Amino acid sequence: MNLEITGVNNFFKVKGTLDRRNIHLFKKQFKDVFERSNTITISLEHLNNIDRYGVNAIAQLHNEALVKNKRLSIIGFGQNSVYNHFKSETAA
Repeated sequence: MNLEITGVNNFFKVKGTLDRRNIHLFKKQFKDVFERSNTITISLEHLNNIDRYGVNAIAQLHNEALVKNKRLSIIGFGQNSVYNHFKSETAA
């Protein structure tokens, strides 16, 4: 399945597969997002599959939010690999 990102105001839904082949679309969508907004929410509810490149892209966005003192919320019961990555980061 392809990657589909829809957004209204500061709420984005990620649907499909986030992997090496389409990571450029994710990065393009969220490029400079924190220049336009102080808070964004990303729903991974309909994310079917993600590889390490996708997890890294989300981690980069998370790090950008921290550096710029912005708020990033990731919601939904999407892929466990994303949640496990951030859980291990915050536990350290």
